[in-house]
Amino acid sequence: MVVRALGREGQHDAVCALLDEMPLPPGSRLDVRAYTTVLHALSRAGRYERAVELFAELRRQGVAPTLVTYNVVLDVYGRMGRSWPQIVALLDEMRAAGVEPDDFTASTVIAACCRDGLVDEAVAFFEDLKARGHAPCVVTYNALLQVFGKAGNYTKALRVLKEMEQNGCQPDAVTYNELAGTYARAGFYEEAAKCLDTMTSKGLLPNAFTYNTVMTAYGNVGKVDEALALFDQMKKSGCVPNVNTYNLILGMLGKKSRFTVMLEMLGEMSRSGCTPNRVTWNTMLAVCGKRGMEDYVTRVLEGMKSCGVELSRDTYNTLIAAYGRCGSRTNAFKMYNEMTSAGFTPCLTTYNALLNVLSRQGDWSTAQSIVSKMRTKGFKPNDQSYSLLLQCYAKGGNIAGIDAIEKEVYGGTVFLSWVILRTLVIANFKCRRLGGIEKAFQEVKARGYNPDLVIFNSMLSMYAKNGMYSKATEILDSIKQSGLSPDLITYNSLMDMYAKCSESWEAEKILNQLKSSQVKPDVVSYNTVINGFCKQGLIREAQRILSEMIADGMAPCVVTYHTLVGGYASLEMFSEAREVINYMIQHNLKPMELTYRRVVDSYCKAKRFEEARSFLSEVSETDPNFDKKVLHTLTAYIEDAQFGR
Repeated sequence: MVVRALGREGQHDAVCALLDEMPLPPGSRLDVRAYTTVLHALSRAGRYERAVELFAELRRQGVAPTLVTYNVVLDVYGRMGRSWPQIVALLDEMRAAGVEPDDFTASTVIAACCRDGLVDEAVAFFEDLKARGHAPCVVTYNALLQVFGKAGNYTKALRVLKEMEQNGCQPDAVTYNELAGTYARAGFYEEAAKCLDTMTSKGLLPNAFTYNTVMTAYGNVGKVDEALALFDQMKKSGCVPNVNTYNLILGMLGKKSRFTVMLEMLGEMSRSGCTPNRVTWNTMLAVCGKRGMEDYVTRVLEGMKSCGVELSRDTYNTLIAAYGRCGSRTNAFKMYNEMTSAGFTPCLTTYNALLNVLSRQGDWSTAQSIVSKMRTKGFKPNDQSYSLLLQCYAKGGNIAGIDAIEKEVYGGTVFLSWVILRTLVIANFKCRRLGGIEKAFQEVKARGYNPDLVIFNSMLSMYAKNGMYSKATEILDSIKQSGLSPDLITYNSLMDMYAKCSESWEAEKILNQLKSSQVKPDVVSYNTVINGFCKQGLIREAQRILSEMIADGMAPCVVTYHTLVGGYASLEMFSEAREVINYMIQHNLKPMELTYRRVVDSYCKAKRFEEARSFLSEVSETDPNFDKKVLHTLTAYIEDAQFGR
């Protein structure tokens, strides 16, 4: 009676505490309703193993589970993860006992598939249900819609919506929320925003979840201002932002390093009476991690503990990712070990967080072992997993690894999601594979995805580096036609192309345009133009750009002076080259080995071998950072050049 009463009031923690403090005497048992209430309470408390044990005890006691009991246990298995075989066995047991699945059973099983990325299993179960005469309800359709949405397969998601409508099942607010989320994952922020209008036209009121989803779509493509405008619209419409809304906005602002606005939003959150939760703390951890502020990550962690916030699996996952972004592999894996020691079972997010750590180091060998372990534990790698593995291969220069994933993707084994195709473009760009990047780019367009600026910039840069002027121009036109605004990376790539094509004057025109625009040039912009003029032998023009650079408040770097040294040396203006090197040494700019090699090489080409030796002797004494091994190497180089060895 006590268990039932507590269950009716939703006092799940009290039910669990009662079970712990007053275990059933041997030989006694609860009735099926009470058992079901306790199972539900254990599920809500996250005590899944204990729930499974209790269900086994229920059956040993000869208590016949009801449909509700089975549904609760199916939900337990779904929340545990990696339990598909147990779910299938339990479904068979239900049918053998004459208990037919209902709508709740269907949505619970499909939701379990969604958590573990089991797309094929979800579809097979859904089709089997229909074959047995079960008419899916809106909740079941919504669960299936979420499966495809999470997998990034928006075409299949749209088919689910079409089937719903054809079968007379009217979409509800959850349907459009899931559809908006699917569009968001595929990069279709405009389509996601249209879901708001569609809902309103059908008399469905968008809720906080709807607004959050569309704001996420804007955030995914970097349109933070649009997201903030929608946030204001949300408040004006009378929809009260919840803690998830604030966490979402904080995350977006953090990605753009807009810390001032972030603090203002935190203040607004406090004034509105919205209490920060674990996600808020996790967001702060993620922001600090993104900025590479390892000390702050540790401080936030200490702050959480001092406030009595218990670390959850999500927090550990965030900590692993945050330390990984800071380059601290040791701390990332330390958090993983602490997580497992605390009794938390790693999930797909955990393994992806570890892959993220390894992708930054290019440790593809360990990454492959993580993917193998993931599969052994019953998880299917999702598009993020493949994306991170591709990044690992690209960073580590493993072309064979990229080829292997391309075969799976283009062969149909792995779904061609926007995330995977985008990463294939970037991975092939990093490995300078023109054919690979072009194929991935064509697939992006063929699948109807909207290329973002990162994809366009990768293509433009690749064409620029290969001297493919017309192709690069086409990409620039595509950027403008798509409604995107070229950024500094776009213009720097164009300047680099012009510089390499001996059209430095064109590169300078772009530089001057940037000076008077909102996209201001950086040190790379100036260095690119200086390098172009130096390669053309127009040293006075290079000097002029350097003077403008300093006058514009842009401090030259080692590369700037190195480029100038090379320009002087190629024209046999050795005294000027040595002056620049002396300036670098005096200002602790640390000339590179390549800087010295370019001067020595120019001396040797001019057959001025003794001057080359004198130069080396001078810099070896004046440069405190000069490596004696470099002296030996370059001296031998002079000997070989002089005596034809």
